[in-house]
Amino acid sequence: MKIKQLLITFVGILAFNSMSAQANILNAKIPEEIGMKTEAELLLDNDKPLEYGYVGDRDILFSKIIWENVVLDERANFPLYFPIDTNNIGRDRRSLYHVLMDNINSGMISKVYSDSYFTNELTQKDLMASMTKTDTLDIGYDQFNADGYIDPEYIVTRNIEAFDIKSYLIKGMWYFDKRQGEMKYRILALAPAAPDVNFIDSDDEANKEPIGLFWVFVPEIRDILHESKAFNNKNSAVPISFDHLLNSHRFHGLIYKEENVYGDREVKEYIAENALMQLLESERIKDKIRNFEQDMWSY
Repeated sequence: MKIKQLLITFVGILAFNSMSAQANILNAKIPEEIGMKTEAELLLDNDKPLEYGYVGDRDILFSKIIWENVVLDERANFPLYFPIDTNNIGRDRRSLYHVLMDNINSGMISKVYSDSYFTNELTQKDLMASMTKTDTLDIGYDQFNADGYIDPEYIVTRNIEAFDIKSYLIKGMWYFDKRQGEMKYRILALAPAAPDVNFIDSDDEANKEPIGLFWVFVPEIRDILHESKAFNNKNSAVPISFDHLLNSHRFHGLIYKEENVYGDREVKEYIAENALMQLLESERIKDKIRNFEQDMWSY
C-alpha cells in the first residue's frame, strides 16, 4: 500500500512539473494563451524553493569555503549560458545573466556587492558605470575640432551583454553535518564574469581576462532563481530551476581559491604562470575535502 502511495505521489510530481514547463501549450487556442494557468492550477500552485534545514554551528564538524570558476565554454555549464539571443525565443527561456539583470533593473534584487565578502554594496549607478562604455568615433572628434559639437550618431555606447559573460564565480561551503553523517554543499554567492568593458573589444588577449561584475547573496534571491528555469536537454517538459541547478552543484567548476591563513589568497598567487600546476592544486583542494568524508568512515 505504501509503495502504491509513493508511486501516485511521484507521478503527481512529474505531472505538476510537466505543467510548469510550458503551461497550457496543448490547450491554447491562440499563442497568447500559452503559459497561462487555469484558476484551479493557480490555487494548487504553491511551488516554492525547498527550504534549507536549520544547521546548528555545533553540528558542523568540518567546513571549507571555496571559490570556483565556472567556465561557460564547457558543455556541462551551457544551461547557465544559453540562450544569449532572446529575440527569437519564448519569454520562459532566459539565461542566468538575463534573470539577474532583469531583476536588478526592476528592483527585485535590491542588493549587489563588489566582493564576495559583502563588504561594499554597489548602487545602481555604480553598477551601470562598470558595465557601460561610451566612446566617440574618430569622425566625431574631427567634427568636434571643426564645428565644436558632436552628433549623437558618432557617440557609441557599449554594454556588457549575455554573450560577453565568460564564466561565473561561485562561492560555496562544503561542510560535514555530524547529525546527518554526510558532507553537504551550500552555495553562498555568485558573480557573472566578463572582460573589462573598457577593453572588451580589444585585440589584446591580456586585457580580456574575465573579472567579476558584481556579487549577489544567493540565499536572498532563491525565490527568483526558483521561478526562472534552465533548459533540460534530456526532457524539455521538466525544466530545471536555477535554484535547483546551483544548490545541487550541477555544474563543473575549477577551484581558484580556498579560505586560508594567507588572507584567502588565490591559487595563481602562489603558483604563477603554470596552468598545469594550478589545475593540480585545484584538484588537491577538491581531494582534501572529499578525503575528509571518506576518512570519517575508515576504521
